[in-house]
Amino acid sequence: METIGHADVVVAGGGLAGCCAALEAAEHGARVLLLEKCAGLGGTSRISGGAIAFAGTELQQRQQITDSPSRLLEDLRRCAGGQADEKLLAAFVAEQAQTFNWLQHQGVRFSSVQLGSGQSLPRSNRVDAAQMIDALAVNINRHPMIRVMTSCAIRELHEDGVVVDDDGRNGLIKTSAVVLCSGGFSRNEELIRRHAPALARAQRAGASSCTGDGLTIAEARGAALLDMEKLSSTFGRHPAASPDENGLLHPIYKGAVAVNVHGLRFADESQSYKVLGDACLQQPQALVFQIFDHRVMQQSVSDAATSNFAAALADGRVIAADDLDSLALRAGIDAARLRGTINRYNQHAAAGHDPDFGRSSLANGNGTLQPVAQPPYYAYPCTSAILGTYCGLATDTAGRVLDTAGNPVAGLYAAGEITGGFHGNGYMTGSALAKAAVFGRIAGRHAALESAKAPA
Repeated sequence: METIGHADVVVAGGGLAGCCAALEAAEHGARVLLLEKCAGLGGTSRISGGAIAFAGTELQQRQQITDSPSRLLEDLRRCAGGQADEKLLAAFVAEQAQTFNWLQHQGVRFSSVQLGSGQSLPRSNRVDAAQMIDALAVNINRHPMIRVMTSCAIRELHEDGVVVDDDGRNGLIKTSAVVLCSGGFSRNEELIRRHAPALARAQRAGASSCTGDGLTIAEARGAALLDMEKLSSTFGRHPAASPDENGLLHPIYKGAVAVNVHGLRFADESQSYKVLGDACLQQPQALVFQIFDHRVMQQSVSDAATSNFAAALADGRVIAADDLDSLALRAGIDAARLRGTINRYNQHAAAGHDPDFGRSSLANGNGTLQPVAQPPYYAYPCTSAILGTYCGLATDTAGRVLDTAGNPVAGLYAAGEITGGFHGNGYMTGSALAKAAVFGRIAGRHAALESAKAPA
């Protein structure tokens, strides 16, 4: 095998986790090679909704939101249903505040804080995802210790490094430490059929690069997989959204109700959009409508993709009407049943509790129910998609990949969507990007330290 390069640390994947890993490794003195199989950096991170769950931030303080690491840990535990690795959660919470400051120092601009699924108070620190990646990319390209190779995919882990396909040319890059940040497998039909056959009706989404390459390569080296059986879909994606766009909208967390084509509710809308995702797939045509009114539309947030209701109305993805019957006609919903459903829900909202499905808040105990009663009315048609896979390689708190016996695989690290063990049975909004940033830095740092100990 021809040797085509050398590096102290090779980072495979140029999304948020990979960018953070590369910068952190370089800041600890390692010569870093960042590989990205697409033409540019970003991956699924670039098309994400831009919610990052950090606690105790200055943005929260400005909005008089009193948050804390302990409360963040409590929410993560609850969302995971006791199925997450406690050591990973503790490591994340210990570093998340410093990572928020580090990202700001890198030029990432945080704009506002919004309430998200699974959060006991608003904790989604919002960014423009493209701006975030571009800011990190500027620093990566300026750093004298980092070299970037795009259109270059990792193909195999070799005893002396990694085998790559550099735009059709196979070669060996020698290294003592590899950090896999190659994302999930939302665009790999074989892996989805293998691990989540029940999600056949879900749309496929995420970056085209999310084909599970790093996962299968590490598994071939004996790496253990975690949480594969917990793979679920994400609720709220417009049926016409293209595979490489986020396409999510969640007026439910501002007070909307969700109904199927028959105009009937089917779940407690305050639940995680991962739970709602699978419930949506059980509905006729796997199609659901989030029904809301003028009061919710007024809460549209321009810099929060999943709460930008006004933009979705402007581009035709949200349907509007002056009354519920007209709305039902335009949306193709059973009008009589929709009217009855909304009337019944409004009565329950006025009483503060929904006995039909147990909804008593807007999201995870936060916010009080409000009637859907102020015209004009709106309907957002949506379905569920496999947008992120939230499962994968077993890792320890240093980001080291573990084998099936629980031992570290020599020289191999991982961070971001490729890893499992963190989300458990559920998902808190913003925890995927936050996990990518925090553990990307942790894995990059420890990979650099390991490379420094390797024989010259």
